[in-house]
Amino acid sequence: MNNYPIATILGGGGFIGRYLVRKMTEKNFQCIIPTRNAYLKGYLKTQAPPGAIEFIDFNLKDFSKIEKAIKNSDIVINLIGILFENSKQKFSHLHSDLPGLIAKHCSESEVKKFIHVSAIGANIKSKSLYQQSKFNGEQKALNNFKNTIIIRPSVVCGVEDNFTNLFAKLSMSPVIPVVKKAYKFQPILVDDVATAIVRAIEIKKNEGKIYEIGGPKVISFGDMVKSILNTIGKKKLVIDLPMPLAKMQALLFSLMPKPLLTKDQCEILNEADNIVSNNYLTLKDLNIKPNDVEKAMSKWLWRFRAGGEFAKI
Repeated sequence: MNNYPIATILGGGGFIGRYLVRKMTEKNFQCIIPTRNAYLKGYLKTQAPPGAIEFIDFNLKDFSKIEKAIKNSDIVINLIGILFENSKQKFSHLHSDLPGLIAKHCSESEVKKFIHVSAIGANIKSKSLYQQSKFNGEQKALNNFKNTIIIRPSVVCGVEDNFTNLFAKLSMSPVIPVVKKAYKFQPILVDDVATAIVRAIEIKKNEGKIYEIGGPKVISFGDMVKSILNTIGKKKLVIDLPMPLAKMQALLFSLMPKPLLTKDQCEILNEADNIVSNNYLTLKDLNIKPNDVEKAMSKWLWRFRAGGEFAKI
């Protein structure tokens, strides 16, 4: 008989997931991870005791295996999210419909808590389809299962991120254009996000609550890019790309399989800053003191320095 608590983690093989799985197994959770390609997620099993991680098939057209996993779980966590749409993946389906479906199955079982990871800026009034879909997903989850907890992080950074690494790669260019340099966000380390999820599970009487979480510093987009360049020891000209030009560029990028910029992201940058609003619970309520992303990123950006790992810091 298995006496360990069971957690089903959708998106467990992704950026946040790999950090969360490690922390969950350290808390003696048995983790069930739905995935399309289990053979590509073997690295997760290297960070947990034998038998602590089980992969099941992830198929939205046949939700039966995931439904069964949810029914056998104490905790369900949804980390699934996309930054841009394509012919197969749509914001409305993955950000709005899926959380509601998961929450519905949670309500029909004995799941204690459903943790749904959304994003700061989720707003039905936003011009961004991404932010609209995030808000709709939150509402569907909260309405379908009373023990839902929403976690809204700001920009998440870490070794495998697509933010600090992207601008470090762009340092090969003499000029780095930034859309709306004055736009502010509150970057948070991925390890702190994973810790926040675990704490939200452990804390009692927080069902139905929303947490907005960010790092210790609020920084502008332009200053963050300059900080990345400083970390890798490169001096480049960082210029403000006018929004009309950015939207034209986004149209061209939309032809790429993984666009560097989309029109929807331009809409986000035209709206409110991506910072903790203090209208909801925060990391303080989880008793977490976040790490400084600017200090931490030297641990993974060293490979972009002229001399690599052995260059002077």
